[in-house]
Amino acid sequence: RRARALRLAHVPEDRHRRGMVLPFAAWESAVLGYQGKRRYSGGWFGWMRQRAMRDDAATMMERYDVRPRNPALRSSKFSGGNQQKLVLAREAQFFDHEPQVLLVGQPTRGVDIGAIEFIHGRLRAMRDAGGAVLVVSSELDEILALSDRVIVMNAGRVAGELPIEQCSEAALGRLMGGAGH
Repeated sequence: RRARALRLAHVPEDRHRRGMVLPFAAWESAVLGYQGKRRYSGGWFGWMRQRAMRDDAATMMERYDVRPRNPALRSSKFSGGNQQKLVLAREAQFFDHEPQVLLVGQPTRGVDIGAIEFIHGRLRAMRDAGGAVLVVSSELDEILALSDRVIVMNAGRVAGELPIEQCSEAALGRLMGGAGH
């Protein structure tokens, strides 16, 4: 709750274990963690407002090109890329504006090339809109494609920080190996 008050959103590294509940319908995964919002709770006798949840899930699916656009379909029935887009949509959409800080772990792990381009485009758009996007990735190409600066960790400690203009495979490799720059 406190993170949301600070406009901090998180796309977890493992979407299956931390980002969604695979047997749930897509509309349920699309509001996971946000079901306590006034728009969804406080219906008759404390019932959840499922219609609003379904409507918002359909909107998210449209805006984030989640296919098929069927909020009733089980989350497990979507491809990895469409699951990831749904989780990203949820975290980006549940603020009156874009989140101020978005933490994204392994944003394109297990995702096809079309979804990679879409996800990268959304992350760049959030950054360009003034949000801070912190990407944690084991994919060097992804880091270089999305970053303004790169922080490298080695053995649990920050080994160095470089602006993107100074990043090369050799410079990053030295930092990853603990040699410094």
